[in-house]
Amino acid sequence: MSLTVAVQMDPLDSINIAGDSSFALMLSAQTRGHRLFHYAPEDLNYSAGRVWTRAHPVTVQRVAGDHFHFGDPVKLDLGEKADVVLMRQDPPFDLGYITATHLLERIADRTLVVNDPAHVRNAPEKVWVLDFAQFMPPTLVTRSVDEAKAFLAEHGEIVVKPLHGNGGKAIFKIGRDGANLSSLIEVFNTAYREPHMVQAFLPDIVKGDKRIVLVDGEVAGAINRLPGEGEIRSNLAVGGSAAKTELTTREKEICAVLGPELKRRGLLFVGIDVIGGQWLTEINVTSPTGIVAIDRFNGSDTAGMIWDAIEARVAARG
Repeated sequence: MSLTVAVQMDPLDSINIAGDSSFALMLSAQTRGHRLFHYAPEDLNYSAGRVWTRAHPVTVQRVAGDHFHFGDPVKLDLGEKADVVLMRQDPPFDLGYITATHLLERIADRTLVVNDPAHVRNAPEKVWVLDFAQFMPPTLVTRSVDEAKAFLAEHGEIVVKPLHGNGGKAIFKIGRDGANLSSLIEVFNTAYREPHMVQAFLPDIVKGDKRIVLVDGEVAGAINRLPGEGEIRSNLAVGGSAAKTELTTREKEICAVLGPELKRRGLLFVGIDVIGGQWLTEINVTSPTGIVAIDRFNGSDTAGMIWDAIEARVAARG
């Protein structure tokens, strides 16, 4: 099976090919004989029922500084000329992101969009996880200083973070004395229109924050991300380090509950975050990462698993 694959993502010259999951997916697709195109989400267009973009044919190679080559740009009709669209641009999950899901939803009956755009739109990472509150640490969603103070009084130490943040950005720990909590909520209220997420601080974060990747509802692998010196954040993008790991009984239970729902929603490539082997904090569906590190530790081929699932879905559509 040879597919035409349009990759909607950030500029290729800005990525770190050593760990970028989108690049790994492109390399795997190319190895399988799929034809690749690259475009930015802001290049999407709609008229008379058609969604198209100005896209570059692209080839990729694992050579730092010379990792991609563009052909001449073409007008690519995503509903008629593409078999698969990979929606891989990084958050923020803002109106631009949401608009892209609305446009791609209009071709989803003809072209396989990964992940399904309607369900991506309806499952922001820190909001959809509330559907699985039985696995979450104590959590408050609010813009209220008074509510945040009451939550702190109940739980002793807390973490405050943007509801639609990503990559470990703007995550703050507040101690028992509550110093700076009021100021922080004031700053967040100025910077963001939506509520914020407040959670009980989990001391087990020092043991790591596990990223578990699920492919079409099945566990593909995991890494344990350890915080850097003086940090509570373990995201690799902010200095965390990765370590080989296995799933706990509780993590297997979480995956067993989530898996069928991910599959039903067409969320084919998902990364969930679990702290301390038991606390689910995020369900990443917009542009999950981590597969390069997982494969490095496990000798696995997660990108290949993802393409197996994509090809099976395309074949099932006929």
